[in-house]
Parts: sequence; C-alpha cells; structure tokens
Amino acid sequence: MNDVASRRPREPVRVSITYRRLLGYLKPHKWAFALGILGGTIYSASTASFAWLAKRFGDGTFTHPDPRMIYLIPIALVVIFVGRGIGNFTQTYFMGYVGRSIVKRLRGEVFRSILDLPAAYFDRTSTGTLLSRLTYNSEQVGQASTDSIVIMVRAALTVIGMITALFWFNWQLALISLATGPLAAWLVSVVNRNFRRYGRRIQDSMGDVTRIAKESFEAPRLVKVYEAQPHLQAQFDAVNEHNRRSYMRLILTRGLANPTVQLVTAVGGAFVLGLALRDTVSGRMTPGDLLGFFTALTSIAQPLRELVQVADPLQQGIAAAESLFDLIDEPPEPAGGGYIAGRARGDVEFRDVTFSYPQGERPALRGVSVGVPAGSSLAIVGRSGSGKSTLVSLLPRFYDVGCGSILVDGRDIRAYEVRSLRAQIAVVSQDVTLFNDTIRNNIAFGRKVSEDGLLQAAEAAHVLEFTSGLPAGLDTIVGDRGVLLSGGQRQRISIARALLKNAPILILDEATSALDTEAERHIQAALAQLVRNRTTFVIAHRLSTVEQADRIVVMDAGQIVESGTHAELLACDGRYAQLYRLQFAD
Repeated sequence: MNDVASRRPREPVRVSITYRRLLGYLKPHKWAFALGILGGTIYSASTASFAWLAKRFGDGTFTHPDPRMIYLIPIALVVIFVGRGIGNFTQTYFMGYVGRSIVKRLRGEVFRSILDLPAAYFDRTSTGTLLSRLTYNSEQVGQASTDSIVIMVRAALTVIGMITALFWFNWQLALISLATGPLAAWLVSVVNRNFRRYGRRIQDSMGDVTRIAKESFEAPRLVKVYEAQPHLQAQFDAVNEHNRRSYMRLILTRGLANPTVQLVTAVGGAFVLGLALRDTVSGRMTPGDLLGFFTALTSIAQPLRELVQVADPLQQGIAAAESLFDLIDEPPEPAGGGYIAGRARGDVEFRDVTFSYPQGERPALRGVSVGVPAGSSLAIVGRSGSGKSTLVSLLPRFYDVGCGSILVDGRDIRAYEVRSLRAQIAVVSQDVTLFNDTIRNNIAFGRKVSEDGLLQAAEAAHVLEFTSGLPAGLDTIVGDRGVLLSGGQRQRISIARALLKNAPILILDEATSALDTEAERHIQAALAQLVRNRTTFVIAHRLSTVEQADRIVVMDAGQIVESGTHAELLACDGRYAQLYRLQFAD
C-alpha cells in the first residue's frame, strides 16, 4: 500500500520528464518543426475564416444586401480552401519529417544501448521483449510525434481561432460558452491517464506476443518433431487474448470519452445558441453576427473531438517513450580499466576465483585456481553444471568474478580496457552463430581484412573444400542462422572467423560435440591449425578430444577436483578415469 502511494506523486513528474526529453529530440529539426507549426497556423486561420465569411454573407445578404456578394463569396471560399490545402500539406510534410527523424534517432540509440548491455541483462530479459521495444514501441513514438502532433497542433490552433472569433462577435456570450471548458479539460485529463496506463499494458503484452512468436519461428523443426504446435498455440492464444483485453479497455475508454466530452460541449453550446437567437430577435445582434457566431461555435466541436481522439496515440507514444528511455538509460557494460594491450603473450592465471549468478542458489565457482602458460592448452572436463563454461565466460569479462582475480600476462583483467581484453580472445563454440549473409561476410564478421587474409583463413579451416562446389562460392548466402549449411560447414566457418581474428587466446567450448565422426575429422584438422601457438582452453564432453592437452582439470560443483595430464589422471584412477571408462567401456 505504501509503495503504491509513494509511486502516485511521481507519475506526473515522470511524464513531464519524458515530455521534456522528447522535446530535446526536436532541437536538431527546429526549423522543420517551425515550418510545420506555420502550416498548422495557416490551416487553422483558414478554417477560422469561415466564421468571418459567414458574417459577411449574413450582413451582405440580409441586413444590407450587396450585389458584389454574388462573386465575392465564391472567390473567398476558393481562397480559403487553397489556404487550408497549403497549410495542411506544409504541416503534414514537415511534421512527418521531424517525426521520422526522431524515430530513426531513437531506434539507433536503443540499438546501440542493447549492443552495449552486459551479458547478465540478456540472461533476465527475453530477446522478444527487446525486439518489441525496438520496433513496436519506437513506431508508437513515431505516430505520437507525427500524426498526433499534426492533429493536436492543428486542432488546438483551430479551437483558439474559433474562440477568438466568438469573442469578436459577442464577448459576453463567448465567456458563457467557455464556462464548460474546465469540465471538458478535467474529462480529457482523466482520459489521458487511462490511455497512458492501458498503453503500457498493451506494450507489455506485445512484448510477450513477440517473444513467443520469435521462439516458435526460430525452431520450426523442433516444434514439428515434438508436435508442440498445440502447446505453443495455447501459449500464443493466452498472450494474444491478454493483448486483446488490454486493447478493449483502451477502446472502451476511447468510445466513452468522445461522446461524453461532446455532450458536455453540446449542452453548453445549445444554451449559448439560445441566448444568441434571443439577442438577434431583439436586435442586439445582426444576422451576420449570428451566422458568424453560430459557425464559430459549431466549428469548435470537430477540432475538440480530434483533441480527445489524439490523446490515445499520444499517451501511448509517451508510455512507449518511457520504455525506450528506460532501455537507453540502462547502465552499459563497464568499459574496464585504462590499460590497452598490444598483442598479449597469452599467459592466463585464475587465482582463487569465486563466482555466483544473481539468481543462483549456490556459487557456480568456488576457489578455483589454475594457471595456463602462454601457448599451452588447458582442457576442462566434468559433468554438466560443474562450472566449465562459467569459468571461461569470466575470461572475456562477460561476468565479473565475485572473489579472487583473473590475470592475463600477469595483469588483472579488470585493469584492461574491455575492448582491448576481448581483442586478445577468440571463441569457437558448439552453438555457432551465423547471420543471414554470405559466407565471406560471416567469416570477416565486420572486420576489414584483405582478400588474401580471408582466403588463407578459409583454406586453413577447410571452408574452401565445400565452397568450391557452390555456384556462388564464398558469396553464397547461408540463410537464417546458417540453416542452409550443415553443422560441420557452420563450424568450419566459425573456425575460419577465429583464425582471421588471430587472437593469442582461444576458447573452444564443445566445438565438436554436435558433429558426426566424418565432420569431426575435418574440424579437428582445422582446429589443429587454429590452436597452434595459442593459449587454448578446451571444454569437451568427448574425452578423446582432450587427450593431447598439456593439462587437464576435472571440475565438480564449481571446484577443481583433479588436475594433470591424460596419463597422470588415468593413473590416479579418480574422477577423470571414471569418466573415461564410462565413455570407452564398449
């Protein structure tokens, strides 16, 4: 209860901060925004001039008949509509330019922020939610900053113009007609709060829809072979229904808001119109003044209705902007220390390292100490969940140690600038990540390299063996996540990528566990080229792949329980020997 009460006063403050922050995005486009406002002013002035035209028509036709009205009124009508057209185009185009520029900048900032987030953030946030923010939420900000602002500026200026006309015709009746203003303003403020609240719920539900759809589309073969369509359909139907209910609450609010505000204004307008008719009958107002006053009074209804309707996308846009700013303001991955290394020797040492995941019930690593001299290889084996992958994930600082330290060339990795540290490390894992691009670009992976260097890496990784049979060769598109290639081909591309980076430290995380014997033979030949003169960490379940390692450590429950060469560990007849016998019992 106290938490809810403490949040309520901060809500208007947060909305105000979001408004001001969004306005800051207008500064680079202030002249285009000013032209948009000018267009809205021209449009509103043209619309308001209908009241003046009605007065001229009434006085020139009924009070003091003037033959010139026969051609002056039609010409004036054409001029007014030309002015409306010019104003509408100017406002629509320049406001649209400003809005799309803001969306482009926001999406760029959000994407950069996501790229710079620490690895732990992705452990607790689904990629579907991030995609929904990047696409759906940013588009809502775009609608709020284009269509909504166009309508809001145009409608607000039109209302101001009509109110000015009312005061010009009869200021006493104008004051009476404005008496309903505070009630209408209060109703609009209530509507805005509901729109903002339901807007956030819709955005959250869209994140769930995107997440489930993305997860389902990324594994079509797995879904089909396990016949999981009904399960996934049920999950999708649940979040889709939640999204529908949220939208229906929004639609209900929208449906009630418009008639209510219009009824309030209609009651006030009917009362004022009655007074105006009385004054006209008694001679205190001319027929022209009555026509002009009536035109201005009835013309307020349409822009006022637009103002109420625009509150929906505008408040959804504000809620979307809040979610985007929250993401932009997420603390980025630490930049690390100030030390920038050249090419490291590759000497690595773990000193009494302890680490726990934020949601972990027990430490993932406990007092791990091991040294790996430059150019040597360390194999890490053990049961699933023993801490093997966690240990090597600490080396590139995907996570920071809780206690202890990790040294590269005798220097704590926290003293390294993170980019400089990661420049010393290449990774080849079981789960190869390829992008829907050419084989060439997947090997280069954003690095500017020579053609000769790329071909040498591809040849050393045995990539050219299969690309020579492809019509497009290295320029063959690999498909989404490399689906058009076999597992062995994807792995060879990953090895070529690591060869091209030419880092002194190499991490092989189950690099061959998902391959058949023939594919593994090719990969082992490629790995032999890759590990040469590099400090290598090998994580493997297949003990046949680690027999030649300079040193093997066995992990269990986050601790090193055995250490030595393959022959030494077999002679000890401990955990390693037990694992070895289990794998080679046949």
